[in-house]
Amino acid sequence: MVRSAPKESGQPALNGLYQQLLRRGVHYFLPTSHLEIVGQVPERTPQIVFEAVSNGGLSFDWLGTRYALSNHKEFSDHQQKMVRSIAKFLSTRYELLFNRDVAAQNMPIFGGLTEDRYVSTFLDGRVFDDAVSAATLPDRVSEAIEVLRISALSSYEDKRISTGALLFGAWPDACHSVPSQPADALPYSSDLTAIHSFHRICDGLRTIALVDEKGFMVELVDVQEWAQPFSALELPVPSARRYRTHCQATLCGGHICLVLTPNGEIKIFGDGVQLFNFFDGRWHLTDSVSKYEAWEAAIGRKELAARLFSAGLNLAEHRRGGMFVVLDDGRQARQIVSALDLLETARRERASAKNRLHYLLQKSRATDLSSAVLESIAQIDGSVVLDLDSRLLAFGAILRHRQQVAEDEEIGEGGRTAAAIGASQFGNVLMVSEGGQLSFYQKGHCVWTL
Repeated sequence: MVRSAPKESGQPALNGLYQQLLRRGVHYFLPTSHLEIVGQVPERTPQIVFEAVSNGGLSFDWLGTRYALSNHKEFSDHQQKMVRSIAKFLSTRYELLFNRDVAAQNMPIFGGLTEDRYVSTFLDGRVFDDAVSAATLPDRVSEAIEVLRISALSSYEDKRISTGALLFGAWPDACHSVPSQPADALPYSSDLTAIHSFHRICDGLRTIALVDEKGFMVELVDVQEWAQPFSALELPVPSARRYRTHCQATLCGGHICLVLTPNGEIKIFGDGVQLFNFFDGRWHLTDSVSKYEAWEAAIGRKELAARLFSAGLNLAEHRRGGMFVVLDDGRQARQIVSALDLLETARRERASAKNRLHYLLQKSRATDLSSAVLESIAQIDGSVVLDLDSRLLAFGAILRHRQQVAEDEEIGEGGRTAAAIGASQFGNVLMVSEGGQLSFYQKGHCVWTL
């Protein structure tokens, strides 16, 4: 008779495996961080225990090991929550390995993309509080992600499909009552993608599917109507125009909004901001709150910072490249911009057709221009140059930098980045790539990419 080995005999190897999963998860979402083992602790429980540290890093105990996590700067609230969510999900899955009865009911937790589960835990941690909750509560976020990911592979009339869902939250919302479940309601799962009309009734931009707490699609809602009660509330961070109502829809009640965009990108909104996006084949923790705070602090002018940030997001959403340069001292403009590109240059000195239109925006301020005009001039090859008082100094300007580019040459992605690095020596630069990314440069370095 062969007896099964005691549980303890396999734990060292299992612990080693889960340590690797932890490392991979942290590095995936926080690629600039460094996780190291600093010691052992006698308690080997799967629950993670964080300890306060004074150097801006993180220290925690897990599975009998003490870890130290560091970064080149202090971790933001969302970054800390991401680390806790990764550890929380892995802890729950670890516990399930030793609870056969519960694990048998919840085998899906061991399937699918682990990164999706980390995102789900961040957004709705109740599901993975423990082994019992993981077995009894539906993982609505992971199911919705799977619906959007499958939909991203489909098209209609040679156009990409866009769609979306609003997961009804667990917190009080005085403006929306808990939805009732129709008798024949369908689960919001990958099976819906086989229904031909599914993508047509729910485009993600104007209409989205409302999903109740049990994971059933119970209603179709107009995003703008849903967000109307919150339209007067200020968002924590400026958003792209196209998704402002999606942010507003999640301001109260703990609702979560997931959208598959016409660009094939998955965006997730919660607490009034974009929290995640699935872009270039991987998840990105947006961390827009801390990134915008860094940008606003650098500019020191709230209205100007918000206007340029929103314009950058709108350009990125439509895959339009551009660059905004905010000089610390407007008198330095001639060091990076040729005299002919400056708006102050007298008409008789202007040569090109573009420069002959400069009179239209002379003595203009970016904060006085409409968003449409600001975004239009930002799309002209070159850069928009301003000072801290939001005065427009140049637009469509070819910047001087070490990597010289001929004025009649179209600036590519590499040229734009080189120009951003050079210009950031004189102020703060917001660069929009044609791939849809927004980057902030300061003192020759990229501070963040969104």
